Order: sequence, then structure tokens, then C-alpha cells
Amino acid sequence: MNNPRGMWTLFRKEMSRFMKVSVQTVLTPVVTSLLYLMVFLQVLKEHVEVYPGVVYSVFLLPGLIMMSMIQNAFANSSSSLIQSKMMGNLVFVLLAPLSSLEIYFAFVAAAILRGLLVGIGVYIAAIWFVPLHITNIGVVLVFALLGTASLGALGLLAGIWSRQFEQLAAFQNFVVLPLSFLSGVFYSIHSLPDPWAAVSRFNPFFYMIDGFRYGFLGASDVSPTLSIGVMSAFFVLLSVFCIWLLHTGYKLRD
Repeated sequence: MNNPRGMWTLFRKEMSRFMKVSVQTVLTPVVTSLLYLMVFLQVLKEHVEVYPGVVYSVFLLPGLIMMSMIQNAFANSSSSLIQSKMMGNLVFVLLAPLSSLEIYFAFVAAAILRGLLVGIGVYIAAIWFVPLHITNIGVVLVFALLGTASLGALGLLAGIWSRQFEQLAAFQNFVVLPLSFLSGVFYSIHSLPDPWAAVSRFNPFFYMIDGFRYGFLGASDVSPTLSIGVMSAFFVLLSVFCIWLLHTGYKLRD
């Protein structure tokens, strides 16, 4: 990286973009997650015990926190790029003396920051209702960073691929949302019948949720080491593909 100041400037621009509308980008996801929590607690808290000695509310909350983080990390990078395309100011980023790697880092770092702010907000708001304690802070941080970074990179890919807001909305509605809701946020995959339990193991979002939950509960559906391995590979593949597309200018310079 030959232009760290330029990369820092682009990161600050991306950070300022979502912080200026923080009620929409940070507060609204927190409130939405609390609504999910309240609804599911009223319906299921007395009827479900996923792990021995773990009440459903404690099982549910880590999944909601991670789901909020990754969805907002995706939204940040994808919406920023598609807005720049539609408004015609992407050319100023492309003309700047920034490498594809520097552009990638700036966008993904801003997505990570927004995701973490939302996750912290959900946690602070929810612990007034659910006594959730962190068992392993290191594991929580590793999966929080891997999850938000992966979805920041995926959002950048979606923004590169999309030419209009409708295409980006389709990507979010038919890829990100289904994978999020079917990742074990609201249930353990061991409660699923075959073949759905086996199919769930091919969902990379499942490993984000399961590993992150392990950091709070000390219990998970699969080994946290396996989850870290899958998530690391997923992140590296997305990053390499994303940087290559930025380097070639695919759908950015035409």
C-alpha cells in the first residue's frame, strides 16, 4: 500500500457517510433486534431449552447480535458503492491514486465499524432484559471481526455486480437474508430433521453465528476451531475475488 493517507481519507468518508444518518444506520437496527427478541421471548421462552441449563433468551441473543452486525456490514459497503455508481461520483474514487487493495480496505473497514457499533448497541440495550455474560471475549471478537469483514467484502462484491438499486435489493433479499435466517439464529441445527441439518453445514453464515454464540455460552453445535477455519477461508476467498474485480474495473469503469 503506497497511499495510506488516501486510504484513511476514503475510510473517513465512508465512516462519515453512515454516521451522519446514525439514527437510520445504527439505532434502527438496534430497535429491530430488540423487537425480534421481545416477540420470540413471549412466544418461546417457556417452551424451548436448546442447551442444558441455557434458557432460550440467552441462546437467542448472541445470534441476533451477530445477525444485526453482518447485515449492517453488508448494507454499508454495498449501499455506498451503488450510490456512488448511481450518482456518478465513483469516478473520483477511481481517479484517486489509490490501489484496489487500498479501496478494498477502506470500504471493508468502514463496514466493520458500522457492524460493530450496531452489535455493541444491541448488546447494551438487550442486557437490560436478558442476563447475557461473555465466556470468552477473544472468541467473541474474532468472530465479530471475521463476520463483519466477510459481509463487508460480500457487500462490496454485490455493489460491484449491481447496476441499479433493484439488483442490489434482489441480492440482499434472495442471498443475504435467507442465509442469515437459516443460519441457526433462532434454533440449533441439531433440532432440524435430515437433510436440512446437513444442508445447514454448507451455509457459511451458520459458522459465524455458532462460533460467536460459543464465545458467550461456551457451547456450540460444531467445534469453534472448525468455525474459525471455515470463516477464515470464506473471508479470504471473498477478499481475493473482490480485490481482483476492483483491479480489473469490472462494471466500474464501463
